[in-house]
Amino acid sequence: MSITSANQLELLQTADAVAREKMIDPSLVVEAMEESLARAAKSRYGADLDIRVKIDRKTGRADFTRVRTVVADDAVENEKAELTVAQAKPYLADPKVGDVIVDVIPPVELGRIAAQSAKQVILQKVREAERDRQYEEFRDRAGTIINGIVKREEYGNIIVDVGRGEAVLRRNEKIGREAYRNGDRIRCYIKDVRREARGPQIFLSRTAPEFMAELFKMEVPEIYDGIIEIKAVARDPGSRAKIAVISYDSSIDPVGACVGMRGSRVQAVVNELQGEKIDIIPWNKDAATFLVNALQPAEVTKVVIDEDAERIEVVVPDEQLSLAIGRRGQNVRLASQLTGLDIDILTEEEESKRRQAEFEERTRLFMDTLDLDEFFAQLLVSEGFTSLEEVAYVDLDELLVIEGIDEGTAGELQARARDYLEEQNKKALEKARSMGVEDALVEFDGLTPQMLVALAEDGIKSLDDFATCADWELAGGWTTVNGDRVKDEGLLEAFEVSLEEAQNMIMTARVRLGWVTIEELEAQAAAEESEG
Repeated sequence: MSITSANQLELLQTADAVAREKMIDPSLVVEAMEESLARAAKSRYGADLDIRVKIDRKTGRADFTRVRTVVADDAVENEKAELTVAQAKPYLADPKVGDVIVDVIPPVELGRIAAQSAKQVILQKVREAERDRQYEEFRDRAGTIINGIVKREEYGNIIVDVGRGEAVLRRNEKIGREAYRNGDRIRCYIKDVRREARGPQIFLSRTAPEFMAELFKMEVPEIYDGIIEIKAVARDPGSRAKIAVISYDSSIDPVGACVGMRGSRVQAVVNELQGEKIDIIPWNKDAATFLVNALQPAEVTKVVIDEDAERIEVVVPDEQLSLAIGRRGQNVRLASQLTGLDIDILTEEEESKRRQAEFEERTRLFMDTLDLDEFFAQLLVSEGFTSLEEVAYVDLDELLVIEGIDEGTAGELQARARDYLEEQNKKALEKARSMGVEDALVEFDGLTPQMLVALAEDGIKSLDDFATCADWELAGGWTTVNGDRVKDEGLLEAFEVSLEEAQNMIMTARVRLGWVTIEELEAQAAAEESEG
């Protein structure tokens, strides 16, 4: 086929037809045609030539040109496509490096092989353009719900026809009891869209918490309008779920709006999720109140929060324990996911026994160390004293408010406590020195003799050793492993050293050793604050 003999408008008509069929920009098809014709021309005139083809977007005329670039004398790599300034003088009046010489060349006659090659180039370009269009389209729809038709099943994964492409609903993203046949309609959440070599990959989900949130957004106009916000969702797909909502309009009840008239709104979501039971819970910024709501239908009598450990202790009536935990721990597990806290559930009887054990332990401590009778020791514990340090160094007036304690008795109590602590410190210091703890670490501010012993038992005996520690190694912390929070025991955690205190001590040690300067620390802190 000769370009000159063919109907020149046929190129544009073909480009438009392909573009409409594949729903891509016609100019991309024309560019693919230009590239394919240029390749065919190179096979005719020489592969080293820089041949370009330009198709007129109005007439369809294809112009073939040979392009040569002027380069420096020592930069010529391809003599067919490059020439020096001297070689360019016959073609240009005043040639300079970077100038180009464009010569029109005759159109090529496309043989069978050349035509087949040109067809492959066009198909490849069109395929790439189609993939790019699909990726851009579905990337923007990630995080939304899409309707599709089940096309086939592959190894438990469902291939879904979503109109302009195929998507995958993996086996672990299906609700357990669901089974689909070819041609079934299906509604899914677009969880992820990835650009891969074989084309855009669209991954769907029906188990994602976001799927439930989007379903409620479709059923509840107040959520769509932003009057009600879904703050958190926790799901056991196909079985039970909890969803926390808040209303920004005091006249609208968020729970009632989500339930709907006679439960119509929530029932529509339940039906879509194969009968999954949904607890709709009012969200509250107070963690304790929110947790009490999240553990419904169980009743809670007491809540104790450990913010540092992100754990929460809940006390429930004895008869409510099974209800609070739920079948196979489902209720407490969903409440934990909803609040983002680890939850320990105790019955009132268990908590009472634990409080009694703590009371007896502290009573025994004061009896043994301060040489007190049981009644007097219990009196101190009842007033909230938990350690010898509190007794030894508390303001004297706090002891005088206890019934039966006068100034002389209070002074004697403090003297006994201080004497005992000093004796313990002396023994601990001797033990630390016998273990090889260096003077620089002994004299370091903030470390007690008992802390020195704990450090030495872990091999930290010098200031250099101490300065290489991480703050969490001293104060302890929490690490997430496979989705579970795991406790990291700190060397000084028993002495109630906070993460901030540990960090300050370590930085002070590094400054004292000359590893870093105060100015560098201040500059780093300022940079972190500006980034934050």
